Amino acid sequence: MIERVQTGVRLEKRLLKVLKGLAELKDMSLGDLLEGMVLHAFEGKVPFDADTLKAVEDLKRVYGLDLTAADSHRLKEDPQ
Repeated sequence: MIERVQTGVRLEKRLLKVLKGLAELKDMSLGDLLEGMVLHAFEGKVPFDADTLKAVEDLKRVYGLDLTAADSHRLKEDPQ
C-alpha cells in the first residue's frame, strides 16, 4: 500500500511544460510520470526508450527548453 501526498515543488517553467506534454503523450498524470522517472533513477536505470526520448527532444524544441543535465544544480532565478 502506498500513500501519496500533495507537494508544492517549484520547477523551471519550460521543463514543466515538457514534462506535462510527455505525461499527456503517455496518457498518464504528471505525478505518475515523475514517480516512474525517480524510481528508475534510484536503480540507475534509464526511464525512457528511444521513441520516448525522441518525443522529449521534440517537446524540448516546441517549448524552447535548452537546459541539459550539466545545468542541474546551477539554475538561478532572475531577481525581480
